[in-house]
Amino acid sequence: MDEGTLQFYRSNAKPYADWAKAPSTRLRGFLALLPSGGSILELGCGAGNHSAVMLAEGFEVRATDGSPEMAEIASQRLGHAVEAMRFDQLDAHEAYDGVWASACLLHVPRDELAGILSRIHRALRPSGVFYASYKMGEGDGRDSLGRYYNYASPEWLEATYASAGPWITLSSDRNVIQSFDETPANMLHLVVRKA
Repeated sequence: MDEGTLQFYRSNAKPYADWAKAPSTRLRGFLALLPSGGSILELGCGAGNHSAVMLAEGFEVRATDGSPEMAEIASQRLGHAVEAMRFDQLDAHEAYDGVWASACLLHVPRDELAGILSRIHRALRPSGVFYASYKMGEGDGRDSLGRYYNYASPEWLEATYASAGPWITLSSDRNVIQSFDETPANMLHLVVRKA
């Protein structure tokens, strides 16, 4: 994880949590791909909006965030334990039916993403489902708030995923969102299954 980005979320946990939008409309489709009551790992849970839906739907949820301050806020809001865990601390083996990573892996340095994806692949059970979203672009950089982004192209992501273990792509789509720094961002959403 980029240290400057982590510090931003540690210092701005409350305003970011208060800003956090409604859960993604893609979440229902993701949950429909999982066994009823299945086990989900959420990476970068932020304020816990997605975990709240997962829990309400009867899933077993391990919610995590890299910022201890954000994890504490989410834990209070959810009434459910949220762990402070960086992506590179994930060491589970075939433990989850699904991994949900909404707008968080886009902060992983480009040369580290394949290693994180390998950890996610290992953590999924056979045929497990993985959702992640990325800001599109070419080459990495920082936004006006100093947060690091790996600014992914579809081609670069495809090659990076391929190097991290066999996946079957279930869906790929794009949309434009308003970022926390109030700039528009072109997002790429990927749902893959562990092959």
